[in-house]
Amino acid sequence: MAEERSIFGTYVHSEHEFVRGEGVRLFQADGSDHIDFYAGIATSSLGHAHPHLVACLKEQADKLWHLSNLYRIPGQDKLAERLCANSFADKVFFANSGAEALECAFKTARRYHYDRGEPERINILTFEGAFHGRTLAAIAAGGQEKYLEGFGPKAPGFISLPFGDEKALDAAIDDETAAILIEPIQGEGGVREVPKEFLCHLRQVCDEHGLLLILDEVQTGIGRTGKLFAYEWAGIEPDLMALAKGLGGGFPVGACLATEAAAAAMVPGTHATTFGGNPLAMAVANAVIDVVTEDGFLDHVNQMSIELAQHAAELVDTYPDLFEEMRGRGLLRGLKCRVPNTEVSAALRGAGVLVAPAGDNVVRLMPPLVVTSQDLREARQRMDEALAGLADDGGQAKRDEALQPAAKA
Repeated sequence: MAEERSIFGTYVHSEHEFVRGEGVRLFQADGSDHIDFYAGIATSSLGHAHPHLVACLKEQADKLWHLSNLYRIPGQDKLAERLCANSFADKVFFANSGAEALECAFKTARRYHYDRGEPERINILTFEGAFHGRTLAAIAAGGQEKYLEGFGPKAPGFISLPFGDEKALDAAIDDETAAILIEPIQGEGGVREVPKEFLCHLRQVCDEHGLLLILDEVQTGIGRTGKLFAYEWAGIEPDLMALAKGLGGGFPVGACLATEAAAAAMVPGTHATTFGGNPLAMAVANAVIDVVTEDGFLDHVNQMSIELAQHAAELVDTYPDLFEEMRGRGLLRGLKCRVPNTEVSAALRGAGVLVAPAGDNVVRLMPPLVVTSQDLREARQRMDEALAGLADDGGQAKRDEALQPAAKA
């Protein structure tokens, strides 16, 4: 019988209860540890209890927690300047989450055309398999029925197209199109990387038709792919971009980045937030940027990316009955499973490695960016122990056993 709790039943919790974290590891009260390749869904970018983040948060907590955005918050100016200096952007709006950052991007795109005398241009073209958050607008943008079901009419203004289909994209553009929205790598959608050629085509199409290109880098931004932003691999620049997750290293913060032209119509009164960009969030996010922009940090990420890819590819070769292929880039990798991904993730959790299920029957490997070669080797050893059990002759029985904790939850 499920335990009665005084919170919404929107999650199926595992039996694990972590009380402490350090680096890439999470610890339970009995001292047992798990290597965290989930990272709070690619959010704990610098691992757990990173000393620089902890120190900056404590220092700010002793000074000031919250201010209305009617007053200038110095940490916002500092962070915005740094984000703009290291990206395409000229302006930044701070929020609390990726969904809020995307809401700002949606409104900015529509307001851009309204300000230019084209209020009918409200439609945003998106792609099947996308995930852009859980607000009503964000689930409409994602277009997945499982997230839309039961929440009334789909918010208008979002048109979902087949993934990577240039002909469908070109045919969908009309006088009511405002923008194109895409994730450089679909995380929830199965770690599907958008080809460089398609991203370049999107940029060209937007330029030809006067549209805005919006990138959702909530999961891929802040070093996850080996560059500060994933769009850099394609050699293009967006007009708007949503960030969150890794930007705060575990502290709630989001950001909508924009060019001067895109942001010009967002004048006083058009958008606002109570908590977005508060002093605590800015202190932590600036601390994250301190670390991620240090000389050699992204070199480390790229080296660990090579090693993670090698381990993942070897798992595909070693367990062909379990896996079809390895996908992704940087420290965002996916293993396409031949058995239910829930069975694989449960087995790995039982062996002390946390991974994240995703769409298209994929499990995601998303370690903190501070992961080391030793961490990767130890995780691989634990994964081998679990996967061997799934792959042998008695694998089904062991899979059933591995799933028991999830069933109890």
